[in-house]
Formats: sequence, C-alpha cells, structure tokens
Amino acid sequence: MASSGNKNISAKLVLLGDVGAGKSSLVLRFVKGQFVEFQESTIGAAFFSQTMMQNDATENLKYGIQQASFERAKKWVQELQAQGNPNMVMALAGNKSDLLDGRKVAAEEAQTYAQENGLFFLETSAKTATNVNDLFYEIAKRLPRLQPAPNPSDCDEYGNKKLTASFSPSYSSSSSRDSCSSPFCINIHSSDNSFDSCTVAGCSLSTLVRSTCYRPCPSFAYTYGDGVVAGILTRDILRVHAGSPNSTREIPKFCFGCVGSTYREPIGIAGFGKGPLSLPSQLGFLQKGFSHCFLPFKYANNPNISSPLVLGDLAISSKESLQFTPILKSPMYPNYYYIGLEAVTVGNTTATQVPLNLREFDSSGNGGMIIDSGTTYTHLPEPLYSQLLSVLQSAVTYARATEVEERSGFDLCYRIPCPNNNISLADDLPSITFHFLNNVSLTLPQGNSFYAMSAPNNSTVTKCLLFQSMDDTDYGPAGIFGSFQQQNVEVVYDLEKERIGFEVADCASSAISQGLQKKKDQLLQQ
Repeated sequence: MASSGNKNISAKLVLLGDVGAGKSSLVLRFVKGQFVEFQESTIGAAFFSQTMMQNDATENLKYGIQQASFERAKKWVQELQAQGNPNMVMALAGNKSDLLDGRKVAAEEAQTYAQENGLFFLETSAKTATNVNDLFYEIAKRLPRLQPAPNPSDCDEYGNKKLTASFSPSYSSSSSRDSCSSPFCINIHSSDNSFDSCTVAGCSLSTLVRSTCYRPCPSFAYTYGDGVVAGILTRDILRVHAGSPNSTREIPKFCFGCVGSTYREPIGIAGFGKGPLSLPSQLGFLQKGFSHCFLPFKYANNPNISSPLVLGDLAISSKESLQFTPILKSPMYPNYYYIGLEAVTVGNTTATQVPLNLREFDSSGNGGMIIDSGTTYTHLPEPLYSQLLSVLQSAVTYARATEVEERSGFDLCYRIPCPNNNISLADDLPSITFHFLNNVSLTLPQGNSFYAMSAPNNSTVTKCLLFQSMDDTDYGPAGIFGSFQQQNVEVVYDLEKERIGFEVADCASSAISQGLQKKKDQLLQQ
C-alpha cells in the first residue's frame, strides 16, 4: 500500500527475474526484515506477499549481477514496454551485490541502460539489506496517484481474448471466497504464522485470538519460472471425469486461484506438487499417482488436441515396461518431486559425470534435481553446464549463429541446412541422454534439445539449445528437468512406490487414442 495524502493506493508489485535471482529473499527482507541463508527456491512455489494486489502498476525487474541474467532482464523490459501501460512503474534491481566475486555486470553499465529506457536503478542485497527499503520506497513514490477502479468480478479481468471462457464467481451460486484463516490461504501466502493472512485481511487482534475472523483471504501473487499470476482464492464445485465417458465425480468446496491477471503465464496453472492446494492432493490421488505425455511444441497453438493426463490407478497400472528412478525426499522441500542425475551423454561420446549435489542433499536439504512441468527449460549447474556446451560444440559441425545467441540469450545456436524449407527433415544434431539413479537412461527425442527459432528461410533454419545454466546452486535445487525436454515422453509419477518412470512415446497418437482431439484427420496430416 502506498499513501497519497490520506488516500491509500493499491498497487500490484510483480518481481521478475531469473531462477535464483533472489526475488523471494528480497521481499522477505522488506516485509519482515529477515534473510534466510538457505531460502527455498520458488520454482513452482508460492510467492510471499503482504500486499493487496489489485491494479497493474509496478514491475520490479531483477537480475543477479551475472551477464546472462542481465540480458534476460532486458528482454522483459522490451516486453513490458510493448504493452504501453501508462500506469506501469518499472525498476531495475541488481541483486546480490554482496557477492563481489560473482559480479559480471558493472553497476555503471546497468545504470546507463536504465536511464536510456526510463527505469530507475539500484543495486541491492537481501543478505545485507543494502538498498532494499530504498528500492520499494522509490517505487511507491513513482506510483500514479489516480488509478482505474478494479474489476474483480471475472477471474480474467483482461477480457480473455483466447479460446477459453472466463469464469465469473458472481454467476455461480456455489462459489465463495476462501477464508483468511483456512489452511489453503495460509499455504498460498507461504506463512509460518497462521495469523499473518488474517492480519493482512484487516482482522482485529481480538478476533485473531478467538479465531473468529472470517474475512476473505487476501489477494495473492504466484510465481512460476519467469511468469506471474495474481488473483483471489475461491471455492466451488469441481466436476471431473470418473473413468467412463459419461460419468463424472463432484468435488465440493474445491479451492483454486481465481486469476485476475497474468504475465508470461497461461490463464491457469494446474498444480501437481505434494502441497495441500495441488490438484492431486485435493482429489485424493496423492496416494496413487498420475502420468502425463506432453505434446511436441508444434501443437502449442492447436486447440484441437490436448496432452494426455491420467490421474489415479489408471496412471500407474501396466507400466512395468518403463524405466523407474526413485523419488528423492528433500528434508526441507517435501512438496517438490526430486530425482537423482548421475551422468549426461552427448551422442556416442563418453558420459560426462555430474556433481554429487545433483543426486544427494546436503545437511540443509539443498541439492537434487527437480522434475518440473512448469519450468520450460532444463537447468544444469556449473561446471556441468559449460562441460555440456563444450562437448556439443565439438560434436556439431554446423555454422554457429552468434547473432541469434546474442539476441535470444541462448548459448548455442546453429544454422542448419533445411532442403526445400522442410523443417520436419532430420538433422545431424547429436542426441542427449540423461542417466538417472537406478540405471535409468533417457535419450531425449529429436526436437527436445534444439528448437527452431523461426521458420526456415533459403533452405536454412536456425536452432538453439534450450538448456540454461542454473544460477546460485549453493541453496535450493542443484538442477531442474524442464518440460521442454519432457515432450514425447510418458512420465509416470508412481507415488505409491515413490518412483518416477520414463518412456519415449508418440504423445499425439496417445492423445488421439484417448479421444483428446477434435479433428483427427487434420492431426494425422501434421
């Protein structure tokens, strides 16, 4: 909340930055004056917030004083500027300024860029509290004093122009706002104190002590990878298919986030972690498991087909042909799915051994590799990531597209011959194989490592490696197995036996066989 005279101004504050850039730590330092040395990485986790979010007003772009992180922050600036929102205030923060040995971006370089693009700039440190308060105070000072009235009636306040319809709680007689004292509200605000969410909601001390405050749960913001959604917690009846074509099952008082706005995320996110708000948890399927088979990226804009997703017994029955690796139990972050990576192989080369922290946890619970459907690209720690790049450079004979690398932020891009501009033809890019615990080897399908950045031109196509370096592996997960690398792979979460299985599959054919398409003939021709 910012104050204009005697008037409070409600503004939504969104922090954007690379994985591990310290977004949550910065807010925790500002809101509670705390710093956690081994802060849990918020990959797919709730973003801590103590602000009522109503109107798009401020964007705080953060980078971790590394060059790649800084370059990606520039791309967010471009996207935000393209929206042309006159009420938006943008700030650029170079976080972790206390890490002098890790500095790759000079403060002068960032300051010059900020001035040229109409941003204000500060270097911050959540650890030492340097400039943290100043950053948020400067944002508040720049907020516009006149704001449009919020319109919270629909879950998608931007008049969703996509193919899905927006949900309006006011038209549902069974819909209700979740209470500030509910476990779901406390969970989504990532609070250790059960009074926090009701305090933000405006409950008096006496009602807090007596547990008699029933105010609605405060609005939330939720980060996932480099995207953000904001909204309110809502309860309603959920109807799901019960196994046969014409049967359904009702889930009363199902709790979900009614999203009012979104940035770099789809309108909705289905959470499948082990936390209380996740879809499997609320449906009672966490005792069994689930499976998914992600369609290739070429189907991303095709509304006639959906990726197969199976919950419950059907997901894990008759799956012994798959290779299974154990689910590792993180002592500090139990809601995530961790697996252990032992080695990586490029083509027919000798396997590159990986550091122990990709398959073991330290005494604080840091390490391991998260398998995550909401993080797009696989992230690997240094020096493993650089070793992978080196092996690939030795194996690939195509010409480098360095100008595309500079523009996109990806580290390896190549110009590949594409006869007759036919992008479906196979190329000579080497395969990449992940070797997980329990002798599980998964060779990524063609197209899961390098991606065509644009349509072919003059019988040439540019493809880039869609892997990234994992920043700040001293705490949190050491690596992430992202969704792009899970395309055309059936992934089975056998939670009963605490294991995850892999098998390369034709996910489009699986979708068709399960009736998850509208126009079968068109799909088969793609």
